[in-house]
Amino acid sequence: MRFLNRSAGRLSRHRRSRVAGLLVMLLGLLFMGGLYQVVLSPSNADTQTKSDEELIKEGRELFLVGCAFCHGQNGEGIKSADGQYGPSLVGVGGAAVNFQVSTGRMPMQNPGQQAPAKEPVYSEDEIDALSAYVASLGPGPEVPTAAEYDIDKYGLSADERRDAVVRGGQLFLTNCTACHNFDGSGGAMPWGKYAPSLRSTSEKNLYQAMLTGPQQMPVFSDEVMLPQDKASIIAYLESIKEEPSHGGFGLGGLGPVSEGMFAWLFGIGGLVGFAYWIAAHTTRSTKTKSSEGTQA
Repeated sequence: MRFLNRSAGRLSRHRRSRVAGLLVMLLGLLFMGGLYQVVLSPSNADTQTKSDEELIKEGRELFLVGCAFCHGQNGEGIKSADGQYGPSLVGVGGAAVNFQVSTGRMPMQNPGQQAPAKEPVYSEDEIDALSAYVASLGPGPEVPTAAEYDIDKYGLSADERRDAVVRGGQLFLTNCTACHNFDGSGGAMPWGKYAPSLRSTSEKNLYQAMLTGPQQMPVFSDEVMLPQDKASIIAYLESIKEEPSHGGFGLGGLGPVSEGMFAWLFGIGGLVGFAYWIAAHTTRSTKTKSSEGTQA
């Protein structure tokens, strides 16, 4: 009993200590904070998706700062004295904005025949906001999901997937090679324009390009080409990226133009140089023999 009384007294003294009180308060706060975070608190701002109204409002603010100078305060477009300065964005849809901004083509640094691809200026969240705002101006192609442009999301068997890639190659050769070349390396076009290389373009932007027809590219809407066919073309382009060049040096994949230039410059040019060297060497040998006979 005496031991128990001594222990109780010691605990009582510790409980009266200021440090003990502070420690109990901190433990209580930590416990209640953790309980509130797990059970009672609403979703975090990071995980909570923004409403459409908030996204559109944020997109409009970004639009007024970075886009309205060329496309107008409400996306109506601006005409200058010598023609169209910035086209109207009403009805182009979120997919067109997402493609142009995510590839860095917009905003343009300088007016020209064609907007080149560069590092994007806006973040992904800002691009989503801009796309949502322009989409609110009028109906147009929406930003696609992976279920549309990824052939693996269509639930195809291995044989069906292989057939889809083959069909994608046939569609690409029929509709795309005239501008983008047989392996997607791009090429020159009239009036200072060009078809860009598709070798480093993402699957999402390949789909959005077909869906919206940027620059001089035709539009392959879902009425013209089914979503699965567009996904098959993308799967074909992804497959040729992984294929080795069985023919040796690809010369940029530009086809007979680069191959013919290489043949003329290095093939025939090398033969002409070799023939000139043989002729020059023969002439020197003849002159040496002639000079020796004259001295004799």
